[in-house]
Amino acid sequence: MKAEQHKAAADALIQAEQTGEQIGLLSVAHPDITMDDAYAIQDQFVAAKVASGDPVIGWKIGLTSRAMQMALNIDIPDSGVLTRSMLFENGATIPAGHFIQPRIEAEIAFVMKSDIGGDTVTRDDVLAATDYVAPALEILDTRILRADPATGQPRKVFDTIADNAANAGIVMGSERHQPENLRWVGAIVSRNGTVEETGLGAGVLNDPVESVVWLARRMALYGNVIKAGQIILSGSFIRPIECPPGTDISADFGSFGRVDLSFS
Repeated sequence: MKAEQHKAAADALIQAEQTGEQIGLLSVAHPDITMDDAYAIQDQFVAAKVASGDPVIGWKIGLTSRAMQMALNIDIPDSGVLTRSMLFENGATIPAGHFIQPRIEAEIAFVMKSDIGGDTVTRDDVLAATDYVAPALEILDTRILRADPATGQPRKVFDTIADNAANAGIVMGSERHQPENLRWVGAIVSRNGTVEETGLGAGVLNDPVESVVWLARRMALYGNVIKAGQIILSGSFIRPIECPPGTDISADFGSFGRVDLSFS
C-alpha cells in the first residue's frame, strides 16, 4: 500500500467511529496488505485522534492467548493505542450508540512509574518500571466489518491491527497492587448476573509481565518507548463478551479487585 492509501484508510476508520457506519475489510480492498501497512494505518488513525485533542495515555496488547493466535493463524501478539477519551470510570454506564458493536475483555493493567524501552528489555526491567497493577476491562469495538458480506471472509489480523487492534475503551478498578504472582490473578466475569467467562493471568503469554516485555521490545523497532504514567493493558485472559444495549458487566477479580460497567 502507498502512504496515501494508509491515510485514506485511517480517515475512513475515523469516520466510521464518528458515524457508527462500519467500513469494509481492508484485507479485501487491499489483498496485498502487510503488517507494516496495518500499523501504518493505525498510526494515522491515532495521529488524527491526537490532532483533535485526544492525547495518548497508553497502549493495549492483544492476541496474547494461544487460542486467539491459533484462530487468526498468527504466532505473535498485536498492539494498539489508548487515548484519553477511551478512559471510563469504574461503574460507568455507556450511552446507547456510543460504540458500534461493543465487547469486553478482562485484563490486568500496568501503570508505569518510569520510561522503559529497548530491544533488550527484560522481565526485571518491567517490574522495576511498574508503579502498580490493577484490575481492568477493555472495551473492544469494530469500525471494520467482522466479515465481508459478499464472500463471508472473516476479518484478518491486518484488519484488526489497522482498526487500532479493535481498541475502544478501558475501565480500571480502584485497587492497586504490586506486580506479583500475576499468573494466578483470575476473574469471574458475569453478564446480567450470569457467569460468562473465567480465566487466569497465565493465559497471557504465561505471565502478563511478559506481555509488557514484548510491547517494549516491539516499540524499540520504531524508536519508541513506554513512558512514565502510561497505562498498559497486558492482554485478555477470557474470550470477548458481547455487550448489546441493556448489558451489565461485573468482573470479580477476588482479592485483586472488581470492575463494573453497563451499556444502556
